[in-house]
Amino acid sequence: MRRPLVLGGTVAVGIVVMVAGLLAAGGAPQRPADGLLGAGLGVSWAVPVLRILADGAAVATGGAVLAVLLFLPAKDGKLGSKAIRACQDAALAAGIWAVASIGGLIATAAVILGIPLSHLAEHAGPAGQLNQVRALAVTVVLTAVLAVILSGTTTLRTARLAALLTIAALIGPLLTGHGAIDRTNLWSLLATASLVVHVVAATAWVGGLAAVLRYARSREAVEIFSTLALSCAVTMGVTGLLTAEIHLGGRQDGWGLITQWVTTGYGVLVLGKTLAFAALVFIGRQHRRSALPRLTSGDPAVFRRLAVLELLVMAGTIGLAVALARTP
Repeated sequence: MRRPLVLGGTVAVGIVVMVAGLLAAGGAPQRPADGLLGAGLGVSWAVPVLRILADGAAVATGGAVLAVLLFLPAKDGKLGSKAIRACQDAALAAGIWAVASIGGLIATAAVILGIPLSHLAEHAGPAGQLNQVRALAVTVVLTAVLAVILSGTTTLRTARLAALLTIAALIGPLLTGHGAIDRTNLWSLLATASLVVHVVAATAWVGGLAAVLRYARSREAVEIFSTLALSCAVTMGVTGLLTAEIHLGGRQDGWGLITQWVTTGYGVLVLGKTLAFAALVFIGRQHRRSALPRLTSGDPAVFRRLAVLELLVMAGTIGLAVALARTP
């Protein structure tokens, strides 16, 4: 009973924080001006909701594949029963990822073109020219292929291929965000590269924690994850600050940059993500100080409680990230 509750709780926290972030920072969908048709508020809100569902499924996929590669032993390149079960879970998550991406593709096209869904078929040509739609189409194809491959994965080699496909599917939508506005600009390219590394590290951190809880709670697996989490945390901290500096500091310096963190909607969300990141680092410190010794002594309760709390904070951070991606 606990697993559905934790899963439902993390999804709910992510969506609530995302909605609050969009409303507070000015990225929430607005009604079209008088005389314009528009896609409708329902479709407009569907875009970020489907995005956060896709992100959650991506994290679950990446975490399960990561568990197969790092936590669950293979013998002579053949996966064991737990690893095969993890691949089946990853296949299901990849399928959800693909479906959410299809919905996001349709809703995004309608919102950008400013037309209801009922008129979208008449504008298939223009929709296919949109960079955001093309990126989502690539993601749909990759995730569908990934789901098929994972459903039949029984070897370590195929699991490694699945890991590469997961990373490729993660990257696509990132190439059409804030950092990719001007690919002829060095700072835009740097922001895009920083964001790609940031998202891959986040997927490994969040997905890895969920995978440890789901598949392997041994001391050895937790220690491997602890080392991985530290690397991901450092990577996320550096790339997050770099991306924020490029987006917020590109036109300001000194006090101008500092004030944007509290006077602009985008800056406030960046500040919120920074505080959430600090909370995650603190929880990680508590893991090392109290949870790991208790786990060694045969008492996993502290580790489980901290891990569930950490997952909830991570879900809120993902919600802020989705809101940030849609905030001017």
